[in-house]
Amino acid sequence: MVSTASPPALIAHAGPGVQTPRPGPTDLGPVTTDERLTGKASEPDDHRLYRRMRFIRRFEETLLALFEEGLLNGTTHACIGQEADAVAVMEHLADGDHVFSNHRCHGHYLARTGDALGLIAEIMGKEAGMCHGIGGSQHICAPGFKSNGVQGGIVPAAAGIAMAGQLDGADMVSVVFIGDGTLGEGMVYETMNMASLWQLPLLVVCEDNAWAQSTPVATNLAGGMAARFEAFDVPVREVDSTDVVELSEIAKAEIDAVRSGGGPRVLLIHTYRLCHHSKSDDERPEEEIAARWLVEPLVVHGRRLSEADRRAIDEEVETALGEVVATARALP
Repeated sequence: MVSTASPPALIAHAGPGVQTPRPGPTDLGPVTTDERLTGKASEPDDHRLYRRMRFIRRFEETLLALFEEGLLNGTTHACIGQEADAVAVMEHLADGDHVFSNHRCHGHYLARTGDALGLIAEIMGKEAGMCHGIGGSQHICAPGFKSNGVQGGIVPAAAGIAMAGQLDGADMVSVVFIGDGTLGEGMVYETMNMASLWQLPLLVVCEDNAWAQSTPVATNLAGGMAARFEAFDVPVREVDSTDVVELSEIAKAEIDAVRSGGGPRVLLIHTYRLCHHSKSDDERPEEEIAARWLVEPLVVHGRRLSEADRRAIDEEVETALGEVVATARALP
């Protein structure tokens, strides 16, 4: 069963445009949340899950369009096709948990906070961004959420927060998202060694999207992915799925196991990135991508909803996100 627990207080089911204070030690301004994007308290789980994935999908597609307009600087890595991973994990985190992400972080941040305006303003380099416009697409620093673009560079930080929570006796979980390409970084294994020795409350979510930019994983990764973690006596739960309900059930079990003192664990999700690595760099076979569009998260989960319900949610998300973009464009 999908959890019926409310999302973290940070993204409590507020009405359109309601502002709630950012928690934590740093005053980064208000978070603007909108139930048309994050979900309504009264709607069924299936509807809310679809809404949250649709929100992330349209946010990413909107960013790519804004980039084409010349309104974004630097680069941006979209997570189109991987929305179910973010939503499934965030469904079961508590207020005191900490999330760490990588260069492909937008979906993780939105699923955790619902802060569409803060993120889009940040990527547009505006003062209203959660890092006042200086972090950009990859480098987010917000209470309970951190990311950077260094391959594997965030993993030791995630273990450090897990250790701090353990020493404080806190009932918390530190979650870090990595990709299959990060499995070539030595600091990942140094961290897993210590996390296992010290039984840290750390959950590593490895999103294997089968390609490192335009290089297939089979040509740059020796051995098995799971075996790399199991070598440190870290349990691995491996799943090949784009179904948010299935992923949510598995994520809940893994988070509960870590929170109960079971030490570090790995959730290895075989997924697929439908968009290019970053903007327009894509040399993957077109027929492979086309086949994956038939089993992407919104298609799989969308079958559980009626066409009328899907259309209504799509329209609400589109309207709400349009308002966010208009607000962001007008910001100094």
